[in-house]
Amino acid sequence: MSADKTRKPGTRRPRAQGKGKGRGARVTGRPLAARVKSAKGRKSSSTRWLKRQLNDPYVAEAKRLGYRSRAAFKLAELDDRFRFLKKGARVVDLGAAPGGWSQVAVERSGALDGAGRVVGIDLLEMDAVAGAELLQGDFLEEGAVARLLAVLDGPADVVLSDMAASATGHTATDHLRIMGLLEAAVDFAGRVLAPGGAFVGKVLKGGTEHQLLAALKRDFKTVRHAKPPASRDDSAETYVVATGFRGRGKGPEAGE
Repeated sequence: MSADKTRKPGTRRPRAQGKGKGRGARVTGRPLAARVKSAKGRKSSSTRWLKRQLNDPYVAEAKRLGYRSRAAFKLAELDDRFRFLKKGARVVDLGAAPGGWSQVAVERSGALDGAGRVVGIDLLEMDAVAGAELLQGDFLEEGAVARLLAVLDGPADVVLSDMAASATGHTATDHLRIMGLLEAAVDFAGRVLAPGGAFVGKVLKGGTEHQLLAALKRDFKTVRHAKPPASRDDSAETYVVATGFRGRGKGPEAGE
């Protein structure tokens, strides 16, 4: 990863949460450009990826602040805009590995001080995140809801999902796979959220499918799409942010 040196702090950068800096810390500058020499046996695609990582200011800032990944800034920027991670919130992080989103959720909910509670679950084993309970397993398995609610000690206030299936390179297939994960996450949220709760999930360009979007608008007071500044320009990802959970099938479209 790049060194911590930056250009003069005139470069504007998006807001992000950082250790000891409270809500609104910034990614303050662009790292000095690093050159990557081609190595014997390294694919050109790997060289391009390494060069992008070395010259990405979010990667450098994540390393400096102790975040597991640059993705932490995506959640911080979404929360800066929509304010769904409130102090004392109970938060579920689906597909939590490597733990960057859980770290931000801990900071903003006050879980490290016992105010809030954060539970992350993933198929992969994860290193511990201070202030969070991390479970290894499939949130779709029978008994997963009860298990998570028991650890949360009550219904969730926020359900987060930054899950993405491995890319195939075929746009239509990748869209269907990520939408399948989103639908599963929305269904899970409907089973664990408290009234007034929020759901944040990853979507590919093309937006949320009509049927799923209709269900979100029925079950949540407000549904918006956003692409945080930390999301790379060449990425097809965006996020749906649904707030004001009414309960399953209890919105005006259900006849209320």
